[in-house]
Amino acid sequence: MKVVIALLIFLACLVLSSTVAQSSTADPTFCDPKCAVRCSKASSDLCLKYCGICCEKCHCVPSGTYGHMGECPCYRDMKNRKGGHKCP
Repeated sequence: MKVVIALLIFLACLVLSSTVAQSSTADPTFCDPKCAVRCSKASSDLCLKYCGICCEKCHCVPSGTYGHMGECPCYRDMKNRKGGHKCP
């Protein structure tokens, strides 16, 4: 009986941990279209690269092609090595 209860508790923990792990990663179907809009006027693929990195960490991308950083404070506050904005 104790083994069955221990097995059920273990399985419940396993299910809960996989749910948390899935929710902590950004879905490419969310980030890719948002970054495509954000970088539509950029002449370089670096915009898409950095937008994707920022989107994965922040789970949001500001609307439009420029500005609107207040919509996503995490995106706005990420800095590069030189102290400039990391996210386009």
